[in-house]
Amino acid sequence: MRGDFVWKAPLQRFWQVRGQQTQKQIEAGVLDAGTRSSVTGGKHMDALASAVADLFRADPEIAFDIRIGGRLSLPGYYRRTKDWDLVVLYRGVLVAAVELKSQVGSFGNNFNNRSEEAIGNAADIWRAYEEGFFGHIRPWLGFIMVLERAKGSTTPLGDSTAIFATDPVFRNTGYLDRYRILMQRLVREKQYDAAVVVATEKGQDTIDEPVFDLSFANFEAAVAARIAYIRALPDGAFPDDKLPF
Repeated sequence: MRGDFVWKAPLQRFWQVRGQQTQKQIEAGVLDAGTRSSVTGGKHMDALASAVADLFRADPEIAFDIRIGGRLSLPGYYRRTKDWDLVVLYRGVLVAAVELKSQVGSFGNNFNNRSEEAIGNAADIWRAYEEGFFGHIRPWLGFIMVLERAKGSTTPLGDSTAIFATDPVFRNTGYLDRYRILMQRLVREKQYDAAVVVATEKGQDTIDEPVFDLSFANFEAAVAARIAYIRALPDGAFPDDKLPF
């Protein structure tokens, strides 16, 4: 394992780029509402995506086609395509697709949107797989969620009124806890093969990973297992090195 120190730099870069994007919009006089100005310029997750790409470069004996940035469209079932943040290919096989999301502030407004994205993206790609769009080798899906560690994300929420009784697991939980519950359940149900939920503060080196099964260390181990699996496949498993999309 590479250790927390490897992930600290990309998370620090995350905050730096957000700040730079906000400053640029201030100087241009086109500041977006709320915290949106720090993400509409993109690039704030690039360093983290590059760190994930490096995991797939760990074995020099297997040359993956690793793509980050730009439009990385994979076929869907309920919609034509979905753009992923990182895609890894090998000899015509989809080795992995990884989504990277973040949330800074506006926790109440954006939590459901992020949750729906995570659930919907997985449902769409697995249905596409069942229809044969990716061949017979099961894709590997990863998800990384970076959350601002703040009072608004860690303070337990009150139980709002619902028409029916809700799952007791959500009682006295904040948004960080709810992201943990969401991603643990999605991984356990094999909607994602590995996920990270991490909270971080601007200007701080601390990486808050609520549980090990959603940690960077666990994610690294899952990627290593995927690499080993692809290496172990016989030549006949690959579709003559022709990409299906």
